[in-house]
Amino acid sequence: MATLYTHKDANIRKTWLIITVFLLLIMGIGWFLSLYYGDQGILIIAIFFSTLMSVGSYWWSDKLVLAMTRAKPMPDNDNGKFEDIHNIVENLAITAGLPKPRLYVMETQAMNAFATGRNPEHAIVAVTTGLVERLNHSEIEGVLAHEMSHIGNRDMLVSTVVVVLAGVIIYVSDIFMRSLIWGGGRRNNNDKGGGALMAIGLIFMVLAPIIATLLRLAVSRKREFLADASGALLTRYPEGLASALEKISQDSAKMRFANNATAHLFFENPLKADSKKEKTSFFVKIFSTHPPVEERLKALRDMG
Repeated sequence: MATLYTHKDANIRKTWLIITVFLLLIMGIGWFLSLYYGDQGILIIAIFFSTLMSVGSYWWSDKLVLAMTRAKPMPDNDNGKFEDIHNIVENLAITAGLPKPRLYVMETQAMNAFATGRNPEHAIVAVTTGLVERLNHSEIEGVLAHEMSHIGNRDMLVSTVVVVLAGVIIYVSDIFMRSLIWGGGRRNNNDKGGGALMAIGLIFMVLAPIIATLLRLAVSRKREFLADASGALLTRYPEGLASALEKISQDSAKMRFANNATAHLFFENPLKADSKKEKTSFFVKIFSTHPPVEERLKALRDMG
């Protein structure tokens, strides 16, 4: 099934591009802070920190995501629903020509799932207990095929890396903005040069987290359409995935342990608002972690 995953090389390049952009943003922030506070050591620390976080995001971001979502290893010998999940994933892995990923479960009645890991050999698929208990076989298979497609397309690494890198940029910018509010900074920041530097720095510090956030959201929306299409081709039954998406998008159960940093990893936005109010306006499309459900459903049902 290699033809399903024609975008994998592009997604690998995209991962390294994102890491490079992150390095440049953090170095830019470090350069500004070193000027603002009059301490060149800050720039050195920024370079070291950005390099460390880039390496760490590649090797250990999956462990961070599992900790943030409280996902636990899924039992494989319970003679029940979890055993069915293992069988479905194993069959999908064989069909897709991929190694079987490690399976994890999140204890919550909300229905959702995500994939993470740096490559297919170290991939992880996590599902909620709500999804296991409340969807039928074909719907569960559709969701798992969607997540397996993230692994085949190599885009789960892009999204997992973005969790760490975008979060760091937002966190560093927030620390600096708080220091300004509480009167931190250079003693001579009231002179003409200091005022100009402060104005430039403020603009940069505001834009940096916005760029990081938009990058995270853009990566997420595109990958969901691609995984929907690949998943439907993998099962050869688009309606199973479409039915699951419809049920999950209308589910009122709250996702435990969900937050803005990891929301884009999930099959459907775990922080979604009332689906009846969530229309496809320009601002919703720009700042949503996922494409509008109605657009995903239309694309899937057009395949059938």
